[in-house]
Amino acid sequence: MQWEHLYFSIFIVSGIITLMLTPVFLKIAEKTDFMDQPQNEDHKKHSRAVPLLGGAAMCSAWLITLLLGIFFIMSHSAEGVSPELERYAANIINIRGRLFFICLGAVLITLLGLFDDRFGMSPKVKLLGQIVVSIIAVTLGGIQISVFISLPIISWALSVFWFLVIINAINFFDNMDGLAVGTSAIAMALFAVVAAINQQYFVAALGMMSAGVAAGFWFYNHDPASIFMGDSGSHFLGYMLAVLSCSVTYFTKESASTPLPVLIPMFILAIPLFDSCAVVVIRLKNKKPIYVGDHNHISHRFVKMGMSRKRAVQLVHLLAMIIGLSVLPLLWGSLRTTLVVLAQAMLLLLLVSLIHYSVKGDNSTDESPQN
Repeated sequence: MQWEHLYFSIFIVSGIITLMLTPVFLKIAEKTDFMDQPQNEDHKKHSRAVPLLGGAAMCSAWLITLLLGIFFIMSHSAEGVSPELERYAANIINIRGRLFFICLGAVLITLLGLFDDRFGMSPKVKLLGQIVVSIIAVTLGGIQISVFISLPIISWALSVFWFLVIINAINFFDNMDGLAVGTSAIAMALFAVVAAINQQYFVAALGMMSAGVAAGFWFYNHDPASIFMGDSGSHFLGYMLAVLSCSVTYFTKESASTPLPVLIPMFILAIPLFDSCAVVVIRLKNKKPIYVGDHNHISHRFVKMGMSRKRAVQLVHLLAMIIGLSVLPLLWGSLRTTLVVLAQAMLLLLLVSLIHYSVKGDNSTDESPQN
């Protein structure tokens, strides 16, 4: 077995486990009345109660896949695999500490979202919980941004801040059926590709596993959704995207002629990051709290242009893929190639900007079924 076969197998297995596990959590939600009740909040637009345990389903599937993978490696001693895979498989023991704290953070961030879904919590309390989980991942899990930063405290603070930004960006982006989970699956797969190119085998495997979980859940969450991910799901996806984006190595003197590949995560996550920044600016301009939902997301603007919600989500996914794929040549291109690629990516973001601001939003606090 080669690494590329392993990545594909991990993606398929994690997807299948999620496909099997999600209906179980759907039934649990119905039995325990863990439902999104539209009549309880004026801003909800769906007309029926929808199960709200999608985040727990994704986190559980992710943990089960990880445990199965570790068991497979430990019990088979990499039999029947390539010598290269056999050599690296033994290193799973050396990263068990970091892996434990990454898993702990994933569980805690999901539980934080579940508590908010069930009982509700103030934005300040939720932010405090996000900070605690981010500190665990960064300090104990060793997931830190380190490129060109010589002061450890700056690297630490920037890493925690990045976790908070990504977690909340995906939370904001969860505003239509299938939107956030599909965009996250695309980003996770792209991070896995970058890690594989740079021979970061474990990071690539983690990325493909996370992408498989997101893809599996998408089948139940796309329009019309049979189960919502809730804050637990958006927090889990945002957390994993932060972990992956910080874990991938984008630049080494041996592999790239310029340091510009460090911009890759910004472009892979460009759509949710840009959309979140845009709606925050609009809410501040309208003198409204940034945590109060509205119809100013790019997906809503596509709908205002005459698209169906399903078509709007598909268009956002295409934009995410186009921008993410367009910057991969930064890994091996010359300076001139890099500048052309960056210019192309920036023009695509300019296109998104023109769409965002040419279609009139609204000042209401209505939000989509998902949030």
